Amino acid sequence: MEKKITLYNTLTQKSEELVPREKNKIKMYVCGPTVYDSAHLGHARAAVTFDVIERFLSHVGFEVTYVRNFTDIDDKIINRANETGIPAHEISEKYIEEYREDMASIGVKRPTVEPKVTEHVPEIIDLIERIIGNGYAYQSGDDVFFAVKKFKGYGKLSKRDPDDMLAGTRIDINEKKEDPLDFALWKGAKPGEPFWESPWGRGRPGWHIECSTMSMKYLGPSFDIHGGGKDLIFPHHENEIAQSEAATGKEFARYWVHNGLIQINREKMSKSVGNILNVRDAVTMWNREAIRLFFLSHQYLNPADFSDTTMGESEAALERLYITLKRAKDQRKNKNADDSELAGAAASFGRKWVETMCDDFNTADAIGNLFELTRAVNRSIDSRGWSPALEAALKEIGHFGKTLGILEYEPEEYLQTIKLQKKSAGITEDEIEELIKERNSARSDKNWKRADEIREELSSRGILLEDKSEGTIWRVKG
Repeated sequence: MEKKITLYNTLTQKSEELVPREKNKIKMYVCGPTVYDSAHLGHARAAVTFDVIERFLSHVGFEVTYVRNFTDIDDKIINRANETGIPAHEISEKYIEEYREDMASIGVKRPTVEPKVTEHVPEIIDLIERIIGNGYAYQSGDDVFFAVKKFKGYGKLSKRDPDDMLAGTRIDINEKKEDPLDFALWKGAKPGEPFWESPWGRGRPGWHIECSTMSMKYLGPSFDIHGGGKDLIFPHHENEIAQSEAATGKEFARYWVHNGLIQINREKMSKSVGNILNVRDAVTMWNREAIRLFFLSHQYLNPADFSDTTMGESEAALERLYITLKRAKDQRKNKNADDSELAGAAASFGRKWVETMCDDFNTADAIGNLFELTRAVNRSIDSRGWSPALEAALKEIGHFGKTLGILEYEPEEYLQTIKLQKKSAGITEDEIEELIKERNSARSDKNWKRADEIREELSSRGILLEDKSEGTIWRVKG
């Protein structure tokens, strides 16, 4: 692997060169979902982010072992079981299958390994015993807690001082913990809860210990990349580091990679706000590649604002790309002289998008490189038609699309789907364009009432408008 890849390491808070522990091999663990409900766009953003990271690392020659877990026993699952009367294991299995279906629906490939917590309880018990034996954990009743103050590096990922964390902490008078910062490695079972036998009595694993156990089982005590959403930095990933390094005495993960979170119409997506959008609902409203293109148009570290407007932009951009691909494939091969300008653009694109992705997996700028090339493709088609350079450009676009998980349809198939969607709106394209012209004229005359009436008329017929600097674009509502 000759390419130098840099990535932002949350642990050091700086960009670093990716140097694998084993030559040409990358071992990566990403925290998966707690399976008590349907997958939402936050899950999708993380899944797409690390799907593309795995695809790119493989593209440039690494052998990648990618592990993503399922938390299939947890307080949330137990609460859902109590609410519905459905056994916890049935709930978790239902949502595991649903998650897999949802991720497949947006083009996310299955990881190398998808371990479940309930299949690794013996290994979890062994790891807890090691931590206790090393003096970093203690039993209290049927529970086992990690002694945070005994681990000197606690806070190194989140950059929090344990002493500052105590400010304002309220401790219940019956608290079993020796210190309010201590966290559970093993939870004694309450009446009616699922349980496993252990040296400390019947119970189940704490949340954090599961990921340490499963990552180290499949990747070893020390591995390359640990990933997840930024909301997991504290306490989950902080606690993972503490318990893992307390058990092994070795560095746990070398690089910590965290994707930004999703906003819906500029508000944080959360159950309390009530703006959760599930993946299976989203794919009924927008094409899966448009959803991926939306995510990838943002550098993974940054938040992404999901809305009708931003998805309209994504769908319009995707349609332009497919129109270009169809134009290129519709050209008849002939003996036209080669187009040196396009040949240069194709070769440059082949270098630039890889170099851009090597700079912290910058999909946003890589997609910008793609649009530069498609403009060159359109200019070449207009002036020359088919040329050998056009074939080279299509080949480079194919490599790019495969790595990012977009442009995988046949252009005719994709554009026919879009055409049928427009037809199902009950209005022709010519009628839409005429109404947009009328609306533009009304706006020029400052007849805002009529302009709004036209927008509302089109909206009622399933057509959304968006005013941009280059003009008004439209799309069919999902």
